[in-house]
Amino acid sequence: MARTNKFNIEDNIVNSIIGEGSEFKGEFNINGLLRIDGKFKGTIATDGKVLIGQTGQAITDIKAGVVVIGGTVKGNIYATERVIMLSTGTIHGNVITPSLIMEDGVVFEGNCTINKRQE
Repeated sequence: MARTNKFNIEDNIVNSIIGEGSEFKGEFNINGLLRIDGKFKGTIATDGKVLIGQTGQAITDIKAGVVVIGGTVKGNIYATERVIMLSTGTIHGNVITPSLIMEDGVVFEGNCTINKRQE
């Protein structure tokens, strides 16, 4: 039986970026990875990844496969795979995910629900 690689090279290709010093308001419905290093206000929906960089600030509800928080998020996060909260991350909102990784130093105000993955 051949071993399948769980990680696809396309999962790491950044599809959209909100750069440091930039501000964006609106709705993101994308495929692939969205990286936010600036300011964002609105909603995000993707089957891919959302990365909030250390300088990123987002007032948003996020629906994604994987969410990585290194900056500040005010809103709810719904992840179908996992949420990774880096030590520099701040979250004010609720998190629903089947898997949660939280580094020491995270600021988290809200509720977290760990749900089983949908097969």
